[in-house]
Amino acid sequence: MTTTTTTIQARRPGAAAWLRMIQAEAKMITRDTSGMIVPLGLPVLLLVMQGMMFDDLHQEVGPGVTVLDVYALPVVITLVLAMVAMMNFPSFLATYRKTHILRRLAVTPASPVMVLVAQIVVSFIQVLLGMAIAFGIALIFFDANLPTDVPMAVMVLLASSVAMYALGIMVASVAPTPNAAIAIGIVVFFGTAALGGMFGPVENLPDTLAEIGAWLPFGAAVEAFQSTWLGETVAWQNWTSLAATTLIGTGVAAALFRWE
Repeated sequence: MTTTTTTIQARRPGAAAWLRMIQAEAKMITRDTSGMIVPLGLPVLLLVMQGMMFDDLHQEVGPGVTVLDVYALPVVITLVLAMVAMMNFPSFLATYRKTHILRRLAVTPASPVMVLVAQIVVSFIQVLLGMAIAFGIALIFFDANLPTDVPMAVMVLLASSVAMYALGIMVASVAPTPNAAIAIGIVVFFGTAALGGMFGPVENLPDTLAEIGAWLPFGAAVEAFQSTWLGETVAWQNWTSLAATTLIGTGVAAALFRWE
C-alpha cells in the first residue's frame, strides 16, 4: 500500500491581493476627512498667506531664484511630508493594532507587513498630491521656479521621506493607543517644525535653537531643498541628519513595535 503525502503550502499574496490592500487603505484615508484635508490645505494656506503678506517674495537671491523659492517652497514641501508621515501614518497603525487587525493578519498569508506597505504607498501618494497642489499654486499665481538641480531635489525628497516615515513608525511603536499616537505625533511634528523654519526663517531664531533645528529632520530637509533651488551642494550635515533619523526611527520601531 502506497501512501501519498501532499503538503499544501499557503499561497503567497499575489499582485491582485496587494492591489486590493492598497485600495482598502486608500478608502480608509479618504474617509478620514481631517487627515485628508489638513495636510493638503494647511501648506497651501501658509503659502498663500506668505505670498500675500510679503512684497519681497519675488526678490531674486540668485540667478532665476527668488525668496519664495528658497524660503517658502522648501518649508511647504517639507510640511506636507512631515504632517502625513508623523501624524496620519502612526495614527492609522495604532488604530489597526488596537482593533486587532494586525494580529488577525499575522495568522494569514496577508501578513501585517502588507498593511504597513500599503499604508506607506497610499500616504506617500497623498504627500505627492499635496506637494503638487502647493507647487502648482505657487507656479501659477506666484511665479515660482523649479529647483535648479531637479535630480538632487528628487534624491532629497526620497531621503527625507524615509527619515520622516521612520519617525512615524517610531511614534506608532511607542504609542499605546490611537489618541496617544496622534498626541505624540503632534508634539514631534511641531517640535521639529518650529525649529526647522515653519514659522519663519531659522535665521530669526537664537543661534543655539537654530543649530539644533538644523540637525533635526525637518530643518535638515528644508536646508537640503534650499540647496537644490540654489544649485548648491547639499551639506553633509543634512544627509547625516536624515540618515541618523532613519536609523534611530527604524531601530526603535524594530525593538518596540508590536502587532498587538
